[in-house]
Amino acid sequence: MTTVLTPANPLTAADRCDRCGAQAYLRVVLISGGELLFCAHHGRKFGPELKKIAAEIQDETGRLTETPASAGDDER
Repeated sequence: MTTVLTPANPLTAADRCDRCGAQAYLRVVLISGGELLFCAHHGRKFGPELKKIAAEIQDETGRLTETPASAGDDER
């Protein structure tokens, strides 16, 4: 299994969790083909099992704690 740190195709707000419909922050490419998308919560919940069936995992959960570049100094 490979974890992708810098994705070629970043996830967008239009990408939704296959479990609950929230914004997806993980893309799991399956060994058997196809892909699954998960929010951070479900990615953590199912992480150990997903690692067993994943060819690669694109994890963008770090975006949840980033400060926007346009934020003023008092907002950082």
